[in-house]
Amino acid sequence: MGGGRGIVVGSGGLGVVVALVIVIANAISGTSASRIQSTLQDLAGTSTGGTTTANVAHCRTGADAQASEDCRIVAFVNSIQEYWSGQIKGYELSPTVFFTSRTSTACGPATTAVGPFYCPADAKVYIDLGFYQELTTKLGATGGPLAEAYVLAHEYGHHVQDLLGVFDRGGGSSQGPNSTSVRIELQADCYAGVWVDHAVSTGFIASITPSDIAAALDAAGAVGDDRLQQEFQGQVNPETWTHGSSAERESWFNTGYRSGDPRACDSFSGPLT
Repeated sequence: MGGGRGIVVGSGGLGVVVALVIVIANAISGTSASRIQSTLQDLAGTSTGGTTTANVAHCRTGADAQASEDCRIVAFVNSIQEYWSGQIKGYELSPTVFFTSRTSTACGPATTAVGPFYCPADAKVYIDLGFYQELTTKLGATGGPLAEAYVLAHEYGHHVQDLLGVFDRGGGSSQGPNSTSVRIELQADCYAGVWVDHAVSTGFIASITPSDIAAALDAAGAVGDDRLQQEFQGQVNPETWTHGSSAERESWFNTGYRSGDPRACDSFSGPLT
């Protein structure tokens, strides 16, 4: 949970209206149609026990996204990568792999216990499809489309960090309230907020409402170290934190959303609250 090429990074009424999912023949700015086709194939998932865990080849229209969670996720992924493609010169698409139960990655085997994560060793985002249900049933989040999108945008925030060399900084501690790990995770939260501010302008999302933003903030708070520790351990120990408190995660997401500027996401300088 932090720097290192072989270490996974991450957690972690339809108000968001999806205008478009993907049209293979049209290229996302700065990429080729063939690369989009490749990304879509990776989105089709990985095999577990001989069964493909997700099939998104049919995801082409807004209606598909309204009817299918998988297709809605495709729309979010394309919106997120469309935004960052315009922000980072030479941005490289990061394929998304859906999985349930278990999967193999360049960072090693992973199970649903890991949750969604980014693997720097293969530059892919891995999404445990069961996590969204756990977000509401086990972690108490409100849920909803933008809560789902927040999780995706956070993991793609790690991809942005990877491209920018953030993981190569080295040094610092891997646990604790001011650790390097926490600062990495909070910056990814901030990057998620930045994308939300620009989501509609990417053309893949039609609108985002205040209630959507509230749901995303609620999701960020639900995966705070303090809340998770209190819920599952009965006590809070900041010295073992790796992702930051609920208040910090909400605050950094809000910083990104309200500023709309990746430069506002410098979680490595100064206090975190």
